[in-house]
Amino acid sequence: MIWETVIGLEIHAQLSTKSKLFSGGSTKFGAESNTHVDLVDMGLPGVLPVANKEAFYKAIKFGLATGAQINQISSFDRKNYFYPDLPKGYQITQMTKPIVEKGSIKVSTENGEKIINITRAHLEEDAGKSIHDLFEGETGVDLNRAGTPLLEIVSEPEISTAKEAVAYFKAIRQLVTFLDICDGNMAQGSMRCDVNVSIKKIDDKELGTRAELKNINSFKFIEKAINFEIERQIAVIESGESVVQETRLYDSDKNETRSMRSKEEANDYRYFPCPDLLPVVISDKELNEIKDNLPELPEEKQNRYISEIGLESSEAKIISSSKAMADMFEEASKKTDDAKMIAKWLVGDISALLNKENIEIDESKLSPENFGKLIKRISDNTISGKIAKSVLEEVWENGNDVDEIIKAKGLIQIQDESLLEQIAIQVLDSNPDQVAAYRSGKDKLLGFFVGQVMKETQGKANPKSVNVILKKILS
Repeated sequence: MIWETVIGLEIHAQLSTKSKLFSGGSTKFGAESNTHVDLVDMGLPGVLPVANKEAFYKAIKFGLATGAQINQISSFDRKNYFYPDLPKGYQITQMTKPIVEKGSIKVSTENGEKIINITRAHLEEDAGKSIHDLFEGETGVDLNRAGTPLLEIVSEPEISTAKEAVAYFKAIRQLVTFLDICDGNMAQGSMRCDVNVSIKKIDDKELGTRAELKNINSFKFIEKAINFEIERQIAVIESGESVVQETRLYDSDKNETRSMRSKEEANDYRYFPCPDLLPVVISDKELNEIKDNLPELPEEKQNRYISEIGLESSEAKIISSSKAMADMFEEASKKTDDAKMIAKWLVGDISALLNKENIEIDESKLSPENFGKLIKRISDNTISGKIAKSVLEEVWENGNDVDEIIKAKGLIQIQDESLLEQIAIQVLDSNPDQVAAYRSGKDKLLGFFVGQVMKETQGKANPKSVNVILKKILS
C-alpha cells in the first residue's frame, strides 16, 4: 500500500528584543537562574502587562518579507493551562487576531524549488523552563525565559517529507537571521519547533490523524523524528489499529517518539480575550517605515553578488545562505580589493573548517579584519596560497594576527628572482632524466620542477615567478 505523508511545522522564534513581551525583564541568555524575572513574569496579583512595541515591529518585518497580510489591528488572548513553569496559569498569545497571516516562503528541495504557505505568525510569551537534573527526585523551575517574546510561525500542511521539513526550517531560520529579528541559535533554544505528522492513503482526500512532536531544536533531530513517526504510524495502521491524536516527545538517544499526553483542542485551553491588554493598532506611517527599512534579503544578496561582483552562482548561493557568512564576506571585502578571492576562500578552505567543527563562521576565531588581511597578503605576493593555508590554520586555532604570524615564522615570499633562478638551476641539474623528458615533449613535468623548487624554498617561492623562470631556463 502506498502512503502519503502530510507535515506541518510550528516554529517558535525568540525575538531579539532587549526586554520581554509584557515586562521590562531582560531577555539576555545565560544568566543565573531566576535573576531576570519581573513581577509581571512571576504573575503576581495586581501587576499589569504592557506590550513591547519592538516585538510587533519585528513580527511585521517577517510578515513583509514573506509577502503576508499584516493585520494593523491585532489582539491578545489568554490560553489557559497549568504547568509549573507558567506561574500565571495562562499564556498570553494571539489566537483570534494575529499580527501576520497568509504568507509564503520558497524552499529548495530534492525536486527543485517549492513554495510553502504560512498560515499565520503570531506573537506570544514564552514559558519558563523546568529543570530535572539539578535536584535529586525534584524538579526546579527557571523563570528567566518566562515572558520572552516569541513569534510562532505556523505552516500549512504542505510539507511531504522529512527532508522538505528540514529545508523549510532552514529557510525560515535564514530569513529571521537576515531580518535580524532572531539570532537563530537552536542550541540555546532561540528557535525550536513542533512538528505535526500524519499519513493517509495516497488517494484519500481527508487528512489522517496527526501526532504532534514537541520542541525539537536541531535539523538532524527533526529529520530523524519525522522519519521515525512516519514508520510508527504506518505500522499502527497496517496492524489494524488507529493512530491516536496526541502529543509525543522525541528521544534522540533512543531515536524514538513517546506519548506525552493526548492532543489538546483549542477549546481545552478555554481561550478568551486578555482583559489586561487593549487591541494593538499599527498605523500606516509605522507600517511604511518598517517596509522602507527592510534589510537586503538572501535572494537579493545572491543576485547582487552575481551581477555586481561577478561571483559564480554556486559561490553566491553558499555565501548568502548564512547572515554570518554574508557579513564576513562583505566586511572582509572592505579590507581588500579582491572580493572574488575572498569568496573562493570562504567557499573552499573556510567552509571545510566550518563543516569539520560544525560551527557558524561568527563562532570561529577568524575576524573579518584578519581574513581581509590574509587575502591582501596573498594578493600583494607577501605569501603564497600554500603558505596562506598554514597561516589560516594558526588563525583558526588561536586568532593571532596574520602579519604577526608571517613575521614570527619568516613566511614572507622570496621575491629575489636571481636567487630563485639559482635554486631552479640546482633542481634541474639534480633531475637530468626529467629535463630530457620535458624537452622531448612531456610538458606536464613542469609541475614536477615547480614542486621541487617550492620544496627547496619551503613554500616561500612565488609559484608564478617559478613557472616563468623554469620555462626560460628550459627553453
